[in-house]
Amino acid sequence: MTEKFDGQHYVPYAERTGNESIVYFTRDLSPQGLQKIYERVNGTICGKVAVKLHTGEPHGPNIIPSAWVKEFLAKELPAATIIETNTFYDGDRYTTEQHRKTLEVNGWSAFTTVDITDEFGTTTLPVTGGKWFKEMYVGKSMTDYDSLVVLTHFKGHMMGGFGGSNKNIGIGCADGRIGKGMIHATAGNDWGVDKEELMEKITESTKATVDFFGKHITYVNVLRNMSVSCDCEGIAAQPVVTPNVGIVASVDILAVDQASVDMVYAMKPEDNHDLVHRIESRHGHRQLSYMKEIGLGNDKYILVDIDNDDQRITAADAVAGVKPFGA
Repeated sequence: MTEKFDGQHYVPYAERTGNESIVYFTRDLSPQGLQKIYERVNGTICGKVAVKLHTGEPHGPNIIPSAWVKEFLAKELPAATIIETNTFYDGDRYTTEQHRKTLEVNGWSAFTTVDITDEFGTTTLPVTGGKWFKEMYVGKSMTDYDSLVVLTHFKGHMMGGFGGSNKNIGIGCADGRIGKGMIHATAGNDWGVDKEELMEKITESTKATVDFFGKHITYVNVLRNMSVSCDCEGIAAQPVVTPNVGIVASVDILAVDQASVDMVYAMKPEDNHDLVHRIESRHGHRQLSYMKEIGLGNDKYILVDIDNDDQRITAADAVAGVKPFGA
C-alpha cells in the first residue's frame, strides 16, 4: 500500500509500513501516573537532566498542573531542571523578565527555578538530512545538559494542527528570536509559513535537538484538557470538548505522537470532531510523515497498557469508555 504524505490525510495503522516501537499507556492522569509511566522509559536518562515542558501563558487553564510536575520531579528527578525559551510573538513570555513573571503567576517559581535557555544567547546545532535547514538556533544553555525528558501536554495547535512532543521540541527549544523566526517567518511576514512547510521546519528543528541528546532523551505525552488551542493562547484558548484519555510514553518521538493522534481518531465523531478538524485543516499529519522520512522514529508501535498487566492494546481500546469532557 502507498502511504499518503500530505498533511490533511490520516493514515490508518494498517496502511503503515516499517518497524514497530514500544509505547506505554496509562489512564492514570495524576502525578502518580506520570511517575509510573516515566519509569518505563527512563533507562537512558542520566547526568545533568533537563525537562522540557510548556509552562504556559498567565493563568493558562489547560497546561500540565505545576503541582503534578512538582510531585513528579520530587519523586523521579529531584536534581532536574525545567527548561524553556522565550517566545517569538510579543506577549507575556517575550522577554526573560516577562517570562519570569509569568512563571511566578503559574506557580512554577514556588518550587523550582526554570532555565530560560536563551536568556544569555543562542547556539547552533546541525540539522542532518533536512531540506530547509542546515542548522538550528537553540537556547545557549540547553547544551549544558546531558539528558532531556520531553514532558508534553498534547493538544491542538493554531498553526501546527496538534502540539505533541515534536512541537514541544521543535518550537520550544528553538530560541525566541532567531530559531523561531527561521521556522515561522518568510520575507516580509513574521508568520508567513504554514501547512506542509511549517510542519517540515518544526520537525527539522526537532531533529537538531534529538540528534544532540542521542539516546539520552525520552518522551511523555499527557492527553488531558485537549483544546484545539495551544497553551500559548492562555486564557483565550478555545473551550475543551475532547475527552481526557491518559498518558503515553516512549523513547520514540514519532511513535508517541502518532499514538496520541491515533487515540484522538479512535474516539467517537462527536468527541473528536473539533480536534480532528484542527489537525486536518492545518495539515498537521505532515509532522508525522516527515518525522518518518527524516528518520525520527516509527509510526507503527506496540501499545502496552501498564494499568492491566502490560497487555497489548489498540488506540481504540485506550479510548473505550472515555467520558465526554465535563461529564
